[in-house]
Amino acid sequence: MSRSPSFSVKQELSLKADPETLQQWVVAFCVIRFDLEQGQLIEDCYPPGCLTQNEELEVAFSSFPDSISQHQNRSSIHDCIFFFRFQRQKSPPQGNVISSEITEIDDKEISSRSTKDKIRKRSESRNNSRGSKYLYGYVFNRQRHDERLKRGGEQKSVVILSHCPYSSVFRPLLQIMGPLYFDIGKRAIEHIAAYVSMWPSPVPGKLMELPIGNATLKVNLPPSHSLTLASGMLFEESTSSMAPFLPNNQSVPQGLFHDSDIFGTFRGLLLQLWVLWELLLIGEPILIIAPTPPQCCEAVASLVSLIAPLLCSIDFRPYFTIHDPEFAHLNALQEGDTFPPMVLGVTNLFFLKSLRNIPHIVSVGTPAPNSNRVTFASRASTGRISGRPEGFGLQQLSLKKFSPSNLLNAVKLRRDGPLCLMTEHKEAIWSTYAATTKPDTSILNRLIDAGMSPRVEESMSVVNNEILRRHFLELTTNFLAPFGPYFRTTAPSEGSSPFVDPPPLPSFNADEFLSSLSARGAGKFLLKRMRSNWLDLYRRFLKGPNFMPWFQRRRAAAEQEQHRLWRQARMRTDIQLLISKMSELEIVDSFNAIERHLSQEIQQSGLAVGDFVATCQKLQGDLQAVFNILPKDMQELMLVNPQRASLLQGSPELTKLPGCPQVQVRVASSTSPT
Repeated sequence: MSRSPSFSVKQELSLKADPETLQQWVVAFCVIRFDLEQGQLIEDCYPPGCLTQNEELEVAFSSFPDSISQHQNRSSIHDCIFFFRFQRQKSPPQGNVISSEITEIDDKEISSRSTKDKIRKRSESRNNSRGSKYLYGYVFNRQRHDERLKRGGEQKSVVILSHCPYSSVFRPLLQIMGPLYFDIGKRAIEHIAAYVSMWPSPVPGKLMELPIGNATLKVNLPPSHSLTLASGMLFEESTSSMAPFLPNNQSVPQGLFHDSDIFGTFRGLLLQLWVLWELLLIGEPILIIAPTPPQCCEAVASLVSLIAPLLCSIDFRPYFTIHDPEFAHLNALQEGDTFPPMVLGVTNLFFLKSLRNIPHIVSVGTPAPNSNRVTFASRASTGRISGRPEGFGLQQLSLKKFSPSNLLNAVKLRRDGPLCLMTEHKEAIWSTYAATTKPDTSILNRLIDAGMSPRVEESMSVVNNEILRRHFLELTTNFLAPFGPYFRTTAPSEGSSPFVDPPPLPSFNADEFLSSLSARGAGKFLLKRMRSNWLDLYRRFLKGPNFMPWFQRRRAAAEQEQHRLWRQARMRTDIQLLISKMSELEIVDSFNAIERHLSQEIQQSGLAVGDFVATCQKLQGDLQAVFNILPKDMQELMLVNPQRASLLQGSPELTKLPGCPQVQVRVASSTSPT
């Protein structure tokens, strides 16, 4: 069996973490002990002082399983890895806006935001972890059973807190860090923190090699369009790769938790995956119950990954406990109250009674078998774990085929309701939702049932997950395709002026969209897989919490792309050739337009990078060329304005605008650069 990546601490090596660069990846490392008298206690937090007191309590209560695993051994060690997500205190509102009713999006309001505002938004969000609405906690929990100890054992958790859902990074990192901490203590955290602070900045959607000691983690990060705007990435990154098209390279992740085990988690409920896809698509509340934290958090992660490349805007909690501040609000909901759109992963059966209003309940996983200490293994270059801690492995079950007995069991489960889980855990789904999408039997028939061999199961799981993920990626992409025309960009036509304002993107009205879609149809791919009421699914999607944040992000991406295309066209334009075909009035209009573009470039000089100087030189040369052919009286009138005069003369004064650094621009040429 392969071993986990080794990590050795050299005595003579004195590493010290850089707090600023560490924050790009990790907010804090915590060690939490379960004290028999006082409960959960944070033993150590590094760097200190980065969490509020309420956040420390939240982390402490979320870092332990609801119940201790039962083992028959007199003395044994049980390790598991899972993760949770909680809302930060006093967080500023996110850029995503959720609306339950969509009538018409105000294109004037969207388009009126200048590029300067967009770039400032990017600059303010850079490396701002405190601005993140949520924190993710990745937990390595160790339970040591010993009958000689009080209550028969003890447990402790090592936790990595981050503002980004980089499970492909932190799970393998915990496989190194967790056992190392229990070997050498606090020094392990300090050394791991030092190595993490030396990592390059995260690049969403890319394969990254992250050195850790004498090992290297090769991981794919989720793409920027799947991350919230408050996650600290650059604004242009968050809108650069959002086009809903099917990628040729399947190793490139298209959404969150791209390495989750869909097949292993929902192996007993494969026919229900299309129901779950719809429920998540339209933002319905779902309660997921599993025997252990690793199984429930894997199920939540797998569900979220089903709707890639759609931005998941509903609240999801991979491991939710009664200590979460949100629980009091959910528990107070009365009969008839609307349950908020969220996905909750739980292991405590008390939730079945306390959250009776939740309309959809899914039970997954199997009770963990008795075992000794878990052996860890390394991840492959894709970020998958070859030998996972308890809860991440495939269930040893064969693919369920249709039979009369299975049908009777399903009817019995529905009749008994989810409270039957109080006596025996079963894999099932309780929901009155009538799905529009039909299960794709051709996909199910391609899945491979490898039998009971763990080694074969592991490799077949990779194949099956790729089949399922590819299918649901294609399904979601085709579902979003009808919205494509509203993100269609235009470039200046040949011979036209690129200095005029680009045309606005097509306006969107929900009723008009549905009417048009009903007339032309959803396309062959969807019509083949959906029932005749497929338009109702679009209607629910438009009213759900996922649509508006995704639509606004896509509009921002399209506007940014259109701005880039027109900016490039201005750089390529031969101004002498263009103005030779213009009337005097058109020349004056061009002068005003070029002046406006040049002023905008200068105003953005402190926020933008790259070809700023070259762009300003080109625009200034064009401005001078247009000015030279204006009548003398008009030239004199133009020079009355001192700012305009400085633009024409290339004076340093031209950059002395409010809030902008001084940048000197010299005229390079009055024609298009070659």
